[in-house]
Amino acid sequence: MVSPGYYVLAFIIAALIVFKTIPLVKAAAINYQYTDLPAERKVHRQPMVRLGGISICAGTLLALFLVWSLGGLADFPPDVYSEVWAVVLGSFCFFLIGVTDDLVNLSPLTRLLLQAVVASVAWEMGLGISVVSLPGVGIVHLGWLSLPITVLWLTAVVNAINWIDGLDGLASGVAGIAGVMIFLLSLFMGETEAALISAALVGSLLGFLYYNFNPAQIFMGDGGSYFIGFTIASLSVIGLVKGAVATTVLLPFLVLAVPLLDMSAVITLRLCQGSSPFQADQRHLHHRLLKAGLSHRVTVLLIYALTLWVGSLALVCVEVPRSPLIIGSTTILLGCVTWRAWESVHHSSTKETTVETKEGALNR
Repeated sequence: MVSPGYYVLAFIIAALIVFKTIPLVKAAAINYQYTDLPAERKVHRQPMVRLGGISICAGTLLALFLVWSLGGLADFPPDVYSEVWAVVLGSFCFFLIGVTDDLVNLSPLTRLLLQAVVASVAWEMGLGISVVSLPGVGIVHLGWLSLPITVLWLTAVVNAINWIDGLDGLASGVAGIAGVMIFLLSLFMGETEAALISAALVGSLLGFLYYNFNPAQIFMGDGGSYFIGFTIASLSVIGLVKGAVATTVLLPFLVLAVPLLDMSAVITLRLCQGSSPFQADQRHLHHRLLKAGLSHRVTVLLIYALTLWVGSLALVCVEVPRSPLIIGSTTILLGCVTWRAWESVHHSSTKETTVETKEGALNR
């Protein structure tokens, strides 16, 4: 059992570490010329530092170690300690893979192989999906399928978070919302170790979002998205799928529905057109919303609202107190943001039509 004060402490420490270290990381990266240059499929138009993941990783892990040293993890049994270590070491290794890719540009196959190796080691340490509760079936023991299913889940979430990192504040905000949902669900289900790690991660993401929201001053890079993706994926394993209630198997998919569905749709489209699933393009949801006429900020806020709404369905599934009120509130929020987005597109198209009409009149 974790005292409520430790959740707050982990959140605040992580947020402060990230908030204070981002300017240092940015200055060092500029000094050594580690910047991301503009390109055709990228939104930014000037060189940007993409090593913000260093601060996110440091903030989350240092906050956890400080809380741990103060007794925040004192009452956990050995198997829970093993899971926590698997999350910590696995997330750090994924961070190293991502930072290496940021600096030397690894091939897609190399990245995927390294991810699978680290995920397999994490499974060996106790971070595994070994039992699931299925509607109409009950508790199912996966046996030898535990390893491939766990590796597939961990790597899928990592790459889903990485792939939506295409607009200022998008990946950090979506991951932050997912982290809050995992925190609430883990608390309700009694998985306090997952809740504590979630609190630290959300604190780091909030501190980073201050610098990353449009117009961004720094990017998280693959180091950040890999660290965040693995942490969220592993938290969903140790915090959400252990319950005996049949609906718990749905929880991770609801919390992470937006990035997972976006990745699945993009891969399907690429394969149907004979392209490599790893071939970068502009088929992602955020690209399509921008092409539809939405502004950068409205696009990000709309995806935030959608993520929050779908994630709140997970609270209803396990009957979290006041979840009907939460889903009602998020539905209203999604409706308001959607209306704002529609108005934005309508106003933009009307303005373009007016300009074309005036130009036509002048050319007569």
